[in-house]
Amino acid sequence: MLIIGLVNPEPESSAAGSRLLQILLFFKKINYRVVFATSANASSFSVDLKALAIEHFSIELNSESFDAFLTTINPNIVLFDRFITEEQFSWRVAKQCPNALRILDTEDLHCLRLARQEALKQNLAFTESSLLNSDLSKREIASIYRSDLSLIISEYEMQILKEVFRLPPTLLHYLPLMLDESKLLALDELPSFEERRHFVSIGNFLHPPNWDAVQYLKAELWPLIRKRLPGVELHIYGAYATEKHLHLSNTKEGFIVKGRANSALKVISNARVLLAPLRFGAGIKGKLLEAMQYGTPSVSSSIGAEGMGNKENWNGAVCDDRESFAKEALRLYTEKDIFLQAQLKGREIIRAKFLSSAYLDALEERIQDAQVHLSAKRRENFIGAMLQQENLLSKKFLAKWIEEKAKK
Repeated sequence: MLIIGLVNPEPESSAAGSRLLQILLFFKKINYRVVFATSANASSFSVDLKALAIEHFSIELNSESFDAFLTTINPNIVLFDRFITEEQFSWRVAKQCPNALRILDTEDLHCLRLARQEALKQNLAFTESSLLNSDLSKREIASIYRSDLSLIISEYEMQILKEVFRLPPTLLHYLPLMLDESKLLALDELPSFEERRHFVSIGNFLHPPNWDAVQYLKAELWPLIRKRLPGVELHIYGAYATEKHLHLSNTKEGFIVKGRANSALKVISNARVLLAPLRFGAGIKGKLLEAMQYGTPSVSSSIGAEGMGNKENWNGAVCDDRESFAKEALRLYTEKDIFLQAQLKGREIIRAKFLSSAYLDALEERIQDAQVHLSAKRRENFIGAMLQQENLLSKKFLAKWIEEKAKK
């Protein structure tokens, strides 16, 4: 099977990187020859796929060389990492490998994240119906229709796709971020309440929701918390920090931007409380799942907890206003009984919603069924066939034009 990545997987940098690696390892586990290809350059933080016995290739955009590559690989399955790669490469896959099952991993609904970001900028309330007016929605939903199966990371996004966009359930498969229970440390193996110090926030600085949350913490939330706990610090971690991000660091205020974490386990499990006041976003938030995994209560927003839990069922507290956020952060930090209850709730959420054992067999069965009934599924998906035909023609002539221009 072939996975076409938007970028090389960096599981230590983002939840998207972890998700991509989980999928690669899943197909390896069920005995596929797994090939990963991307047009992006690798970084020093990219996972060593060859060490995992996964073949790695560099491919070109808008080049007939990819057609030859497809012919050589001749995959049974092609998985697109995010709708952008589906737009770029699916027409070539459909032409060169018409019998290959085409799977889209959305990572998250980009249209949902960007619609919420725009609503925040304009100080407007986000409404689900606004998604229907988005050009990005049209692109992303078209990509799902063109694919034989799409992996959806959030239950809420499954609801959006079915109820707002009216997508057929036969095109969708729910697959959250997952944890292996055998690798889940017992709470008594992790630092105790007394051994933990300070607050922590973590997230890739290249991801706009994370950067917005850091700025919101700095300007409005941390001053309220610090006023009540003057000796306590907030440590901000995240991949790809630049001078712009590091400039917010202020030791006197206890607001310390530290950049990339060498070990998420270490920095999260040594903190007493994780703060994640996300004001826009989509998908499942890896930092919040890691907080549950490492026994660290968290205070987040409704958007942060979306698809994972709610105010009544959370590993700490879910708050959307400043005063409540600060109040709950203080309670979790200072009251041991509340801290311990939150730890237990986090483990309950993991076992109820995020163990890999609950999802991988079902995914394998769904893929096998889709392969067996591929022709029938495509006949039933007329909209997808129509969009694939349009995509093939438009992308083909655009790619040819780019190719010819590059030769001059």
